[in-house]
Amino acid sequence: METPNDSGHENAAAAKGSQRLQLSRLRQRLLALVIAGVGSAAASIISYASAIYAAANPEPIRQLAIGEELDTGQWHVVFADARLADRPPTGFKPSTPKTFVMVAFHISNQSASSSYVSRNLLQTEPQMPPPTVYLARDNWIASPINPGMPEDLIAVWELEDGQAAPKQLRIHVGSQIYKKRDNLYGASSWLDRDPVAVISLPLSKPLSKPVSQEPAKQ
Repeated sequence: METPNDSGHENAAAAKGSQRLQLSRLRQRLLALVIAGVGSAAASIISYASAIYAAANPEPIRQLAIGEELDTGQWHVVFADARLADRPPTGFKPSTPKTFVMVAFHISNQSASSSYVSRNLLQTEPQMPPPTVYLARDNWIASPINPGMPEDLIAVWELEDGQAAPKQLRIHVGSQIYKKRDNLYGASSWLDRDPVAVISLPLSKPLSKPVSQEPAKQ
């Protein structure tokens, strides 16, 4: 027959067992939190170190050659040549002497909609203002480029008065990334990114007529 004393001992033992179980679970949770915290801190340190290393050791930029196709994201680009001229592709000679740097290139729009060529696609070294882009087929300022309809274009920089014409033109070719929703308007768009290639183009002597040799049709 069970005595009251025995019952009290059993209850005490059960309470201690319950406390041990709770302490064990608490230790496991604390250990999990510590491990998770250490892992998160380690991941942050690794990420930070990787970013510092990448900034200090950038990948060498691609050296592009004339006639070589480049995928920039939104565009496929092939450079043809570069030259100097005393008038823009329209064929109209300025009233005062001017020098124009012209770069002929082939471009294809890889996106799903028509788009103008980005002002940041061609970045010169030393830096000049963004070029005016002309359609080679009619020598007039380029309209939006349609998908699946490649075009031959001419990028034109007008040199400032007294600025010496370079012997060659070095161009950094920018890239683009597509975002379904941008942070400003929440709309899909192509965003400019860092250059992905560089090309050095020798400049031929000044021409008396533009690349096409024909005045623009209006």
